[in-house]
Amino acid sequence: MRNLIFSMLLGANVLAIAGTALADESDHKESRGVLSIAVFGDSPYGNNDADTAQFLATPAFIKSINDDSDVSLVLHVGDIHSGKQTCSLGYNQSIYDMWKAFKSPVVYTPGDNEWTDCNKSKEGGLDPLVNLGYVRDTFFATPGHAIAVDKPVLSQSQHYDPNYPKDAEYVENVMWEQSNVVFVTLNVPGGSNNDEDNWYGIDRTQPQTDEILNRTGADLRWLDKAFALAKASHAKAMVIQLQADMWDLDGNQPSHIGAYRQFIDSIALHTTNFGKPVLLLNGDSHGYRSDNPLLKGAPCVTEKIGSQSTEVACTNDAYNNQPNGYSVKNFHRITVHGSNSVDNPNMEWLKLNVDRDDSDDHASASSFGPFSWKRMVQALPPKPKP
Repeated sequence: MRNLIFSMLLGANVLAIAGTALADESDHKESRGVLSIAVFGDSPYGNNDADTAQFLATPAFIKSINDDSDVSLVLHVGDIHSGKQTCSLGYNQSIYDMWKAFKSPVVYTPGDNEWTDCNKSKEGGLDPLVNLGYVRDTFFATPGHAIAVDKPVLSQSQHYDPNYPKDAEYVENVMWEQSNVVFVTLNVPGGSNNDEDNWYGIDRTQPQTDEILNRTGADLRWLDKAFALAKASHAKAMVIQLQADMWDLDGNQPSHIGAYRQFIDSIALHTTNFGKPVLLLNGDSHGYRSDNPLLKGAPCVTEKIGSQSTEVACTNDAYNNQPNGYSVKNFHRITVHGSNSVDNPNMEWLKLNVDRDDSDDHASASSFGPFSWKRMVQALPPKPKP
């Protein structure tokens, strides 16, 4: 039945791979009824190209995830270097090579520092579209497959709407179903308001205009299909993975969130119609945050400034930092802690558990519906003395 659903939703040619793109229900790590996922992003970071402390600590960071025998999936929400480091194909390859050490499949969605912001002088003043090509060539060379450990997923490059043939370019947009949860990734870059900041600080170019229009359309159509799949296959929940913190004022710049309205509107409408828990995972703003920005007055937890582990209650200001008002109770968002551009003694990943037997959409500081999570801090080794 689910193969038939995939076929109808995504095209007849998906039938042959649908079964393997669905949950691997025989995975021994899920035998106890819980799927454990390691989520991280905005990592590794450096203050400049010469600052390699976090880069060099990444193998130990990967080991900390591998050493957790529960984990069977890794998600990276974008930004593999800071906005003060040069974009390059070689650097991308070095990250990919390190990620091959993961013992679980890795699903990655690009961040702004990998491509949209490459035009900035601190990142080399380079062509964003060329650098998006570098990302695709490195991390998505085999469409429809995860990184490190092979896991079939459905890629928009293979299952695009034929009415929009340019959607075939978005190999980075994928979806799959696991533990009766539909997962979907979208290339929505943060920092520059969905790539609305003019490249090179000059007048808007036609290639940038086309980039925004084509990618945004492809993202929204892919999101439509993911929700259609979740409803048709009677999934118990959904997870949306993207990079942008769509509610972050980014240094008190309200203009830096307006272009996300179309995504937020779509997510709000689809989530309401779906009627089951929908969890959004994003990075971009670096500070850990657990909230529901689609419900006025919803509880909010964030990390205390200057502390990577202490959590404090916060006001749900994200609700006000958006163009529309909403009232969507079955939605929750986690911003994973990211590296800082200043000296940072730790790196961090989020252990996200999916319990197959729990579908209530009640939210607490560290749980929502079938989801519960815990922050896992990995101490960096001390820097060598000069």
